[in-house]
Amino acid sequence: MPASRRHHRVLAVFVNCLGILAAVPALPGPGAEPATAATAAPTPATAATAAATPGTIAPAPVAAPQRGARAAPAAPGVAASGAVVPVTPSAPAPGMTTAGNPGAPRPAPQLTVAVAPAATSVPGYRILVRNTGDSPVQTMVRQELPANTSTTAVSAGGLATRPRGSSGGGEVTWRLVVPAGGTRTLDTALAATAPGQELTAPACAYTRDGDQPYDCATATWRSVAAPAAAVPATPAWRQPPILLGAALVVLALLAGGLWWRRTRRRASGIAPTGTAPAAAGTPPYAGGPAAPSGGTVYPRPAAPGRSGRPRSPSVWLVVGVAATVLAGVVSVAAWTATRQVAAIDTTKQPTAGAWTGTSMTGTVGTPLREKAFEFTVYRVACGTAQAASQRCQATVGVRNVTPEQQSWHGQLQRAYLPGGTWVSTDEDATRLANLGRDVFAEPVSAGSRVVLPLVFTVHGMQKPEQLELRSGVFSAGVRVDVP
Repeated sequence: MPASRRHHRVLAVFVNCLGILAAVPALPGPGAEPATAATAAPTPATAATAAATPGTIAPAPVAAPQRGARAAPAAPGVAASGAVVPVTPSAPAPGMTTAGNPGAPRPAPQLTVAVAPAATSVPGYRILVRNTGDSPVQTMVRQELPANTSTTAVSAGGLATRPRGSSGGGEVTWRLVVPAGGTRTLDTALAATAPGQELTAPACAYTRDGDQPYDCATATWRSVAAPAAAVPATPAWRQPPILLGAALVVLALLAGGLWWRRTRRRASGIAPTGTAPAAAGTPPYAGGPAAPSGGTVYPRPAAPGRSGRPRSPSVWLVVGVAATVLAGVVSVAAWTATRQVAAIDTTKQPTAGAWTGTSMTGTVGTPLREKAFEFTVYRVACGTAQAASQRCQATVGVRNVTPEQQSWHGQLQRAYLPGGTWVSTDEDATRLANLGRDVFAEPVSAGSRVVLPLVFTVHGMQKPEQLELRSGVFSAGVRVDVP
């Protein structure tokens, strides 16, 4: 037998043996039956305990498997040893959040805050703190004042403070006890400002220590602007389109007059042959017996006629027409360029082509919207510097404006310092400020709003000048100026 065929046969026998071994069911060993019987039969002590305990159902005895009987197939998700094996469901269970699921909204806070501007000639605000729970709540209400402003009246119990060496307007704080289902009303009045100025003053309700926010709100007071002085409109004859149209009409009239004059001179002039027209019976030369002045001995030659060649236009006419057309084109171009330059928005932040959405910049208390979130910074406060570093806590409201739940990341939230450097969110300190809850690990459900503190650890005595908040890596984000 050739060697190749012998090797093939040995391999075939080996494969057949493996198939037979795999097909033979596993038989119980010699010591398995006593163990099974011992497990199946309940002990007398167990049976007695079950019978003595009222309301307890005794376990049903499990029959021992007979020798040679085929074992029943295990249920899905259950191993042969009895251990439960996790099985991935083919469809998401109810309540499971997925990429296309808007997610479950978070429960509403026990305290809610509403702020409304006062309908007065001087800046003023009214704050409503409502308790939706079944028990009274002790809270601290903080209202941030606009920069370069001062208070003239505050509700009873309010304390107005202003930081030293800062252009910020400070804040007003109240310590309240809001009864169950009750509402507390707070009022603040500021000094008069210039006409047409807008002032934004957010307010938040915190826990007793003033660190964990319940809810925040903001409002903008707008003064009645003084009537602007009437600016006389530009006369119609001074507008570039009117001037250009008038120049074209004058040019057309001038060209028409020149053409009419030339045509008339041709009609009344001498024939193109150069010979003057003669009457019937008159010889084609001047003089003769029939001439009015008498005849002469020698005939006179006829007067030379005008040449049939058309006259070319004057050089000055061509130069004038060209200058008029050039002046009209330059005037229209200058007018168009002026309008386009005036329409440029100089306050708009430049964005690169890789960003999605439009970048927005605002002040504390102003809602700013980007691609997925609407951010509102209600308060920024820095503690006392310790060991060459300090922690600055920002109370931020985040609203999901998309139909799906959205995630965000702590490393993308930045605080910019005066020197141009920046620091990201201190996630450990932020988790501590949120009572151990990782706010970046929980997606924001569709249409919901959360108010939470973000902590930035700043090295040195400098305080942030601007906060940059964004929902994703390629989002244009928003920038909030910190007073």
